[in-house]
Amino acid sequence: MQSVVGLIATLVVAVLLALSGLAALRLTSRILRWGGAGLAFALTIAVSAVGALTATGLVRQHTRSAPLPDLKVAATAERVARGKAVADSFCSGCHTTTGPLTGGGDLAKDIPIDIGSFVAANLTPAGALQHWSDAEIFRAIRNGVDADGRWLVIMSFTNASRLSDEDTFAVIAYLRSLAAAGAPTPGPLDRFNWLGTTMLGAGLLPDAKPVTTAEIVAPPTGPTAQYGEYLLSYQDCRECHGQNLAGGVPGQLPPLGPDLAVVKDWSLAQFIATMRTGIDPNGHQLGAQMPWRPIGRMGDDELAAM
Repeated sequence: MQSVVGLIATLVVAVLLALSGLAALRLTSRILRWGGAGLAFALTIAVSAVGALTATGLVRQHTRSAPLPDLKVAATAERVARGKAVADSFCSGCHTTTGPLTGGGDLAKDIPIDIGSFVAANLTPAGALQHWSDAEIFRAIRNGVDADGRWLVIMSFTNASRLSDEDTFAVIAYLRSLAAAGAPTPGPLDRFNWLGTTMLGAGLLPDAKPVTTAEIVAPPTGPTAQYGEYLLSYQDCRECHGQNLAGGVPGQLPPLGPDLAVVKDWSLAQFIATMRTGIDPNGHQLGAQMPWRPIGRMGDDELAAM
């Protein structure tokens, strides 16, 4: 709503500036006539360009779509246990504030520019997921589109889409096993303000991960580099530490993580202790935005794989 009001206000200002330019052309003084008209028309173009970017952003907010897969997840004890492990080490980083997976936190607090409000949903049966099908939950995780076809902005910025099909099924089975807790999260969850909409239209925000219908198969579980690469692919490590893990770069979503080459000098025990305590081998406390708590809930073999 704020973006629509901003667009209307921008268009009104552009019209008023254009009218003032036309009025300036009737002045008798040549300097005032052409100077005033030139300034007014230049401002009209600039304001109109901002309006065009806002309109583009409004359109982009409603263009993401993804097909709904045909599936029904069979809940087994093994799947529920694996789903809990993934949720504890990954989903809880955003969706746990006052209680496990009860949502409610505004993820915009970690973005240095105020571009809107992005509230993590309550994933327990107290939230909207109790009314979603398994296919709708799968689509939300894989492609960042909710049950009503709306774009889940922050979800689409993360690498949740890289969870394997089986791990995604496991998360769904685990969410279905939970008891209702917390309060329903009021929607819509993701709301761009006028600035965020305009920046979206200008292409100044990160791109959402592309929609995909491809099957994703994880490598065999174990303390191997291959499995570690899979864990890193969905854990969003590269979103902060850079694509080569050599450090974050300006223009990415914050925070800018450091070069992870330093980890090569740590022993496995030191790495595991760092992820479990938040304190590295040199006694430094990891930053508040580093999700070491959920990552530290991984098993030793998974941390060894990373």
